[in-house]
Amino acid sequence: MRADRLVAALLVLQARRRVTAAELAAELEVSERTARRDLEALALAGVPVYSQPGRGGGWSLVGGARTDLSGLTADEARTLFLVAGPSSSATPEVKAALRKLVRALPETFRAGAEAAASAVVLDPASWDRTSPPPPIHLDALQRAVVDGVQVRLGYAARDGAKTERVVHPLGLVAKGSVWYLVAGTDAGQRTFRVNRVRSMTPTDDPVERPPGFDLAETWQAIVATLDEQRTPVRVVVVAERDVIWLLRTLFGTRLTVGDDTGDGQLEVEIRGHEVDSVASELAGLGARIEVVEPAEVRERLATIGAELTRRYGSS
Repeated sequence: MRADRLVAALLVLQARRRVTAAELAAELEVSERTARRDLEALALAGVPVYSQPGRGGGWSLVGGARTDLSGLTADEARTLFLVAGPSSSATPEVKAALRKLVRALPETFRAGAEAAASAVVLDPASWDRTSPPPPIHLDALQRAVVDGVQVRLGYAARDGAKTERVVHPLGLVAKGSVWYLVAGTDAGQRTFRVNRVRSMTPTDDPVERPPGFDLAETWQAIVATLDEQRTPVRVVVVAERDVIWLLRTLFGTRLTVGDDTGDGQLEVEIRGHEVDSVASELAGLGARIEVVEPAEVRERLATIGAELTRRYGSS
């Protein structure tokens, strides 16, 4: 789009003080004639741009005028490149845009941004597993979110049932290596795993966004709801302090450490998928923990203990 090129041209002028039409053309990957027309358009629009003919000439901003179109501070520029620099998992389009942006940044910002770009590598693969390929419809859904258009979505549910519907893409979230689409539907807001999307066709109809919609807040609410559904069992445990690190290792975010019981132990709440699985995970801690409730977990631990005694107890 020409508006994007005009903004980019002005950023280059700010960073380099003076450029020729040929240099700008190479920077923006357009013809020299197009670059010259863009510079003339800036002047006609009232931007203080002027040309100086002859050897050593070129286009400059009058009096070194500056327009802060990026709004970036030095810290923000570094953070941008840490999150989406060339060493990250950003898309090729994002990397290309960042390469152009770093050339247009003020000289004092540039070194820090370039260093940040090579400071972090994101490896989504865990040990002993390969990195999953990105979902095939991810880029198209990203464009639909940015463009704000409804899409006709072909989707396969967990049980294999296939559906097709028109949805309003509101945002995309990556949780670990899994991408999710948050979208509005005729039945209300829904979340779709992008790797289960079987087809995606944009429409000409604009997305209807709920008033005050915030993707981060919405995702937190979705996660809280899913956690409740995935881990309906609540287990209250009293544990010794030196066992807490092990409980954190076993249960991660499913663990909530509560108050001191007054005798050097802590009350802990554990969320689990089912009684048997939680009891099995706790059994290895022996007498270093005590399950307070529910009774079903206590009973299952007693059964596990009796089974172990029969097998390994002295005869």
